[in-house]
Amino acid sequence: MQTDEIKRRLIERFVDAHIDVNLDGSHVNVTIVSNSFVGLSPVKKQQSVYNVLADAIASGAIHAVNMKTYTPDEWQNIQLS
Repeated sequence: MQTDEIKRRLIERFVDAHIDVNLDGSHVNVTIVSNSFVGLSPVKKQQSVYNVLADAIASGAIHAVNMKTYTPDEWQNIQLS
């Protein structure tokens, strides 16, 4: 699976988001900043991303996903640190 395909899938789900995707073989590194995460626990944020990529993970096209998920406020606080 290519970076563009992963990003396209994530953009379809997280329409308002800033999304960064990097591949290292079948390992995916994703950073998503989205209002969709407001009020969600870290686990719920991760589950919402895994749901988008579940078929690619199940098929083995993606072996591992490392994700960073932030609300816009969380992202702003990190940038100011």
